[in-house]
Amino acid sequence: MKSSTTLTPPPALPDAPKLPLRVVRNAPVYTSLPPVAASTVAARPAWVAPLLFILFLGFCLTPWASPPLALALGLGLAQTVGNPFLPQTRKLTAKLLQYSVIGLGFGMNAHAAVQAGQQGLLFTVVSIIGTLVLGYVGGRWLGLSRHITHLISCGTAICGGSAIAAVGPVLRAKEEEMSVALATVFVLNAAALFAFPVIGHALALTQNQFGLWCAIAIHDTSSVVGAAASYGTQALQVATTVKLARALWIIPVALGTAFLFKQKDVRIKIPYFILGFVAAMLLNTYVPASHVVAPWLVRLSKLGLTVTLFFIGAGLSMQAVKAVGPKPFVLGTGLWLLISATSLYVIMHSL
Repeated sequence: MKSSTTLTPPPALPDAPKLPLRVVRNAPVYTSLPPVAASTVAARPAWVAPLLFILFLGFCLTPWASPPLALALGLGLAQTVGNPFLPQTRKLTAKLLQYSVIGLGFGMNAHAAVQAGQQGLLFTVVSIIGTLVLGYVGGRWLGLSRHITHLISCGTAICGGSAIAAVGPVLRAKEEEMSVALATVFVLNAAALFAFPVIGHALALTQNQFGLWCAIAIHDTSSVVGAAASYGTQALQVATTVKLARALWIIPVALGTAFLFKQKDVRIKIPYFILGFVAAMLLNTYVPASHVVAPWLVRLSKLGLTVTLFFIGAGLSMQAVKAVGPKPFVLGTGLWLLISATSLYVIMHSL
């Protein structure tokens, strides 16, 4: 009896169940996902996400697709199975948007564009200066860093992600600061693309009023063109012209940023695709031969814009939304709502 008792070491019994408990507790899958979600991900075949992506992309190329619907499909894909081609779509998005904007120039008249640009010039100057000042005050009040405050303010004031991408290197902003600003702007872009046409129809805004409002109050060119295209042809022309004229303010704002933040030896990204848009518009106005291909180029450009918005939605995961945090999102939302409401009031009572 004694020998049998001494054969089993006492520490073995309490230690045996502790090892697997520690392994399960520290396993990465359980720290990021609940057990049910982990089993669901493991059970999903690898071909599901690519197949859904291809099907949604194919639908975006059909006449039944629209910019808001394309964005919704992308958002749905990102929140469910994810974007299996995220690195590729991120590279394609900027180029596809630029080529689409250039192609839209073949559907516009230079004389009408100049008139629209002159009409929106005062709105542009006042709104840019006002947004940058209010952003600075709001960022100080919320206790945000100067870099994040300035990035969100520039993105709201000028043209969203393009302005952030241009100003960020001038600031020598960190990658996480750029990500927070971009995520804030992209979330608000998605909201604007759905909300603005509904508000415009509810208030019976004219094509000219709605196009000007989009150009001033929506961040990214893609969402501006998408919202205006769903409202009407004239709204699209006004919105695109005023927005691209507004985008040129990237250059003076970036130079001012370098001065204010005392940065030297900086390189500023110039939106050269705007020159392509102007060239296409001049060809459409003064070269009658271009009218043979102009309608096809405009149609392809609208398809390109729809696909661009699908790519943008597919890249906006819930993790990106959560990474923003409350304070940057409060700043971005506050600036956006203030600019949207103020510009809408002025436009409705002056045009």
